[in-house]
Amino acid sequence: MKKVIYFCLLLIFMITVDIIGQSAGTLVHHDNIESEFVDARNVDVWLPEGYSGSEGKQFPVIYMQDGQNLFIADSANIGEEWGVDEAVTKLVKNRKIPEVIVVGIWNTPKRYQEYMPEKPFNSLSRKTKSGLKKKFGGIPVSDNYLKFMVDELKPFIDSVYRTKPDRQNTYAMGSSMGGLISIYALCEYPQFFRGAGCLSTHWVGDPDVEPHEVSEAFVTYLTESLPDPGGHLIYFDYGTASLDSIYQPHQHKIDRIMMDKGYRVGMDWMTKKYDGHEHNEIYWRKRLEVPLIFLLEE
Repeated sequence: MKKVIYFCLLLIFMITVDIIGQSAGTLVHHDNIESEFVDARNVDVWLPEGYSGSEGKQFPVIYMQDGQNLFIADSANIGEEWGVDEAVTKLVKNRKIPEVIVVGIWNTPKRYQEYMPEKPFNSLSRKTKSGLKKKFGGIPVSDNYLKFMVDELKPFIDSVYRTKPDRQNTYAMGSSMGGLISIYALCEYPQFFRGAGCLSTHWVGDPDVEPHEVSEAFVTYLTESLPDPGGHLIYFDYGTASLDSIYQPHQHKIDRIMMDKGYRVGMDWMTKKYDGHEHNEIYWRKRLEVPLIFLLEE
């Protein structure tokens, strides 16, 4: 039955493909993709400039959250894109990273429920869970979101595009809640993901609903669930303005866990602070090259 569902899913992907010209590389848009696990959504696949001219060559893959904000300003939430295609192209030309495929997974109205890691959420007090559920319209469904990523989306990407499908060449990245689901993906599926890039990671859940209890839940979860150091790469950062201004003490808790677990600064883990940076795509675009180099540098 599962194979039948996957075959139908594959047909949907193939029927809805649409090629969009980009200033750098090529963007392939897959519209309204159905899933057995979560609500339908769009997915963009960006192919680097060398993809079309290198028959047989395979490429690493980054799975990025909030896909509508990555490549095209017109589809971005605040009219500002990350400029992922320009950043990757520049780094490739400067021989900083290899060419890489970027899969942009669009969010849905259930963004919070899909991106809030379930296991840390389930460890919260009843009062805090109730407050977060009321604030964001439901309980997390992030375990199903990860099943969509690894059981449906990744097999499709690997079957249609020339990827390097192994763990060593597969990464997750996102900002804010997208940072949370990216580190959750690495912890829950360490056999699939080599690295996670987490920008302005939203450790607080919501600043109005017991933020320290929420970040402590992540401390407990990461203490128990982080893969052993040496085989994975993890990047965190935060700014000091707007919403990012509250992150520092919470990130410091996570940094302590990374050190206690034996992760080596600059080798398999990095946390960066950016003075004056705010919580939006303008500032994530400014510093995107740093996690790309950290994760992909050969």
